[in-house]
Amino acid sequence: MFIPNINDYKIILASQSPRRHYLLKEIGLEFEVKSKGPVDESYPEGLTEDEIPLYIAQKKAEVFDDLIEKEILITADTIVWLDGKVLQKPKDQEDAINILNQLSGNSHQVFTGVCIKSNKKEFVFTARTDVYFKKLTYPEIDYYINHFQPMDKAGAYGIQEWIGYIGVEKINGSFFNVMGLPIQKLYTELDSFINDEIT
Repeated sequence: MFIPNINDYKIILASQSPRRHYLLKEIGLEFEVKSKGPVDESYPEGLTEDEIPLYIAQKKAEVFDDLIEKEILITADTIVWLDGKVLQKPKDQEDAINILNQLSGNSHQVFTGVCIKSNKKEFVFTARTDVYFKKLTYPEIDYYINHFQPMDKAGAYGIQEWIGYIGVEKINGSFFNVMGLPIQKLYTELDSFINDEIT
């Protein structure tokens, strides 16, 4: 890991997402996964699309009020935004079909809010990616839903899965943000967070 002094810290990831685990491991970060039970992910009306995931990421961090010296917590939340509303994880197969039909032939935005927290300070940021889908056929949507795992994903799809290969025409922004974590920006901000703390 190339971040100076990071080995002096214990990094805690408060997320059960296998995609976030994978991305952090891919940059060589050693971390521990911790959970403090489900967090209420509701949010006040009137928040903008970039404020919503930031608000939830901070709520996830608030429950960790017992951080000690040399511990750094990372929390994150990702939303899919289409036509002025949040697309949640699908409730069932019919809902997944409906969501993918809405994304088909359309563009949408993916926002991830990230919170980095120690016992001394907290830093938050948001990343945005614009995603453009081709017009999907019903057999394509049906195949994806029956052969992959869209039910645990906001917007009912994973860009790193089959649907992303055949359906996404282009993106503007971080590919990894669509997976659930803007890893390049997190790497940069984590570097700054640690160096600012020791200087």
